[in-house]
Amino acid sequence: MDARSRKIKNILIQVLLLNLAVSFAKIIYGMLTNTLSMQSDGYHSLFDGVSNVVGLIGVQMASKPPDTEHPYGHHKFETMASVFIAVLLMFAGFNIVISAFHRFGSGTIPEVTTFSFLVMIGTMAINYMVTIYEHHYGVKLQSEVLIADSMHTKSDIYVSLSVILGLVAIKAGFPILDPLIAIIIAGIIVYTGIRIIMESSSVLCDASQLKPEEIYDVVCSVEGVISCYDIRSRGTAGHIYIDLCVEVHPSMSTFRSHDIAEAVEYKIKQHFEGVQDVMIHIEPTPLEPAP
Repeated sequence: MDARSRKIKNILIQVLLLNLAVSFAKIIYGMLTNTLSMQSDGYHSLFDGVSNVVGLIGVQMASKPPDTEHPYGHHKFETMASVFIAVLLMFAGFNIVISAFHRFGSGTIPEVTTFSFLVMIGTMAINYMVTIYEHHYGVKLQSEVLIADSMHTKSDIYVSLSVILGLVAIKAGFPILDPLIAIIIAGIIVYTGIRIIMESSSVLCDASQLKPEEIYDVVCSVEGVISCYDIRSRGTAGHIYIDLCVEVHPSMSTFRSHDIAEAVEYKIKQHFEGVQDVMIHIEPTPLEPAP
């Protein structure tokens, strides 16, 4: 496992431990006070922990070097882990909706105490620090799993805020708002899952990672290049692969063409962060027909 993968793994383990502590605090106290919205928020946090485990597995598989069956490496396993995290999120959301509808007919009134507010505010503060920490390193390490997981944790902050508002409403004599807020929480969870799937699917479907016109400008700035075309890019944020055709003068020697190809690859890698490989096809520029 390379240094990047080890760093991502360590961050996920730290976040996993924090998520487990936060989830058990909310679930246990939610059960003790019969507060469905707090329990729902706790299960949401518990699924954060499950997603951390999925992320750890994905990073472990993505860190494997290229082999005969996967010549481009295993980096998309990290993207697949992000999709699985999103599926878990949506599953959690639907379960919360079912629990909320059961509560409508039960007539159960939750018990709200000062400690209820302390639990929610404390766990919300932890989630905020985890979100900032995880997203920072997700961008720095160009890790889809860390970014997706930080989005997951960020949704916890809004969920916890909704629960606090619900606790205030229950304390004011409106217990019906407890399951209603649980349904709102479920909607936030499902929406977060859809966002993660949409962003991850573009990578799995080989969506373009860089703008062709920007690559064109960089390539054509290399001495000896007349033009370039058929510019394509794919991969993940930290592992981008580029294919393109470069036109040179038809009388240019093979040796000189090779030097230009190396110069183009070097300049692209210097200009665009995360480019792992550039496949360059050298083509002679068409000569104008004689008058």
